Formats: sequence, structure tokens, C-alpha cells
Amino acid sequence: MAEAGGAAGSPPVGPGCGVQVSVIVPVHNSECWLDECLKSVWEQDFKQTMELSVFNDASKDSSAEIIAKWKMKLEDAGVPVIIGSNNSSQPRGVGFAKNQAVIQSSGAYLCFLDSDDVMMPQRVRLQYEAAIQHPNSIVGCQVRREPPMSTERYTRWINNLTEEQLLTQVFTSHGPTVIMPTWFCSREWFYHVGKFDEGGKGVPEDLLFFYKHIQKGGEVVRVNHCLLLYRYHPQAATHSVLEETIWNHRVRFLEDRVLSSWTSFTIWNAGKQGKKLYRSLSPANRKKVTAFCDVDEKKITRGFYTFEESEERPKPKIPICHFRDASPPFIICVKLDLTGGAFETNLNMLNLKEGVDYYHFN
Repeated sequence: MAEAGGAAGSPPVGPGCGVQVSVIVPVHNSECWLDECLKSVWEQDFKQTMELSVFNDASKDSSAEIIAKWKMKLEDAGVPVIIGSNNSSQPRGVGFAKNQAVIQSSGAYLCFLDSDDVMMPQRVRLQYEAAIQHPNSIVGCQVRREPPMSTERYTRWINNLTEEQLLTQVFTSHGPTVIMPTWFCSREWFYHVGKFDEGGKGVPEDLLFFYKHIQKGGEVVRVNHCLLLYRYHPQAATHSVLEETIWNHRVRFLEDRVLSSWTSFTIWNAGKQGKKLYRSLSPANRKKVTAFCDVDEKKITRGFYTFEESEERPKPKIPICHFRDASPPFIICVKLDLTGGAFETNLNMLNLKEGVDYYHFN
């Protein structure tokens, strides 16, 4: 099938164009989970037209047979299934597989689903309703982690962000504020943003797409219901992305979105993370750092941080002060939800506004 919309951008969408929602599933060696995943498509309570678009990216296991079995079941239930595949010996990666699944599909809206995750029956219906209300948005949802205690702090974070924090905390984590397997958006908006990076293994394609989405003025919305069972396991593609790669993308995005409009700021954390952020900044943004602040008396007593790697003579010395004596705006490099509420209490004491007086980068 030719790419929807061609080079010019997005295809026509709407009620007169047939399928309303395409469920997009990239697959690579997913036999352990695929039955449960595809069964959850079959169990959707969505009453309008829906199709499943699967792209099998060079699987060597029995994924193809499982897909063929579910194609018959789903089509008997009135859900067309489109199957594409990369039959070479090497997978092309998640970004490529997702793009291909989108290209071969025809729905006005796209519901992304990872092959190791499971949708609740009302997912498509509730996110479709939200996406109609918010046309230029990525719509996410709350999740249940499987196994239940894996990445507990991270799961609590993604489920409890406020509406404003879905945008203000985009620099906070190794991934987007609404996780990729919960994404739902219009096809038109997807093509407006411009597809996933196809660099393959080691590329955080979801984070890069999310950043482009925000740069183009996209909204981030979350349906406050648990609509996805989000599985944690060692084979997940996310583990192939180096932390340093994600760190560098996050720093560049922070510089572009926030620091470019600030004339000066304080880094909250005079320890390892704060210093690492300082060293990662461009020379122009390093010059804007007026101080580090902290609660640790040892660090504060030291008085300043010397940037030893600098070529400048004398080497830059950045003052270290107590957070109560520091001037906003702040970039905060303290991990949330780790100090029994002590850090959060200190921050609240200052009566600052997130997204204006401070951003989290931790």
C-alpha cells in the first residue's frame, strides 16, 4: 500500500473515510506475550470501525503463526487485519516497524500498542473520545505495571502527574510523560509531527518523536483510567538505549525549550547529578549558572565548585549556597519521591511555580 498522504503530509481523515481507529502493533520475537496482546484487541468494547495493523520485524520465533491465528478470529469479529513483514535476517528496529504499521493502515486515529502489553477493554473507546476533543495531542492513560513491584517509583510518577506536569516534567525522565504503549493520536497529527526515527537499536524513537510533537505545539493529555497492563522484562527494546544517549537528548531539549529564554539560573543539587548537568551544558548556558544550591552542609561549606575541565583561565568557580539563599529560576536535579517527602517540603516552602520558577531535570 502506498504511504498514506504521500510526501505532501497527511491523508484525508474523518467519518466518511472508513476505518476510525487503527491499532498499531510492531512485533519482533514476541511469542511469549502476543496471544494476550492480540486477545486484548479482540476484547475492545469500541463500537465504531477498527482495524489491526501488525508489522512483523524479522521475528525468528512463532510470532507469524500467532498473528495468522488472530487474523482469522479478529476478521470473524469484523476487525480487518493488515500484516506487513520484514523478511530479512536482521530486524530494522522499533521505529521502522511502527512507521510501516502506520503506513499500511488506514484509520483516522492511531492507537499504539506494544506486543508485550495488554489493553483493557475500554481503552480504544475512552482514548478515541479524548482524542476527538484534543485534535493536536498525544493521548495517554494510566497503567498497571507487570510484575506489580517493578519500577514502582516510575509507575507512580507516570500515573500521578497533573495535567500541567504532563508538559512541565518532560525533562524529568528517560522517557515521555505519557509512555509510548499508551499513545493515541490522529493520523493527521502523526504525519504533521513526522514519523519515528528509524535509526534502530539504541535510538529512543519515542522520546525523539515526543520532543518533536511538543516543538510543533502538540498537547499532552492523559485519560485518568488504568487502560494498559505495561510489562517489564529484560528483553524490552527500551533496555537497548544507553542512558548517556537519553541524557544528551534531554539536555539539548532543556537548552532549546527553557534555557534559551533564561538569562541566569541556579542548579539545585551541588552533588554528582547537578555537576553532570553543568558539565553537559553548552558554554553559553554554563555562563548563565549563577550558583549551585543544596541542603548538605558539607557541600555548602566548601563554598564553590571549580570547573576543572574548563580551558578558561582562571577556571570558572560557581558558588554553592543553601537552597533558602538561592535565587530562582531553578533547574532541579534532585530525584523526586526518594527522600520521604523532605525535598518536596523544602521546595513547597519557597512558593514557586513549576514551569515558570523551576523545572525538574532528574
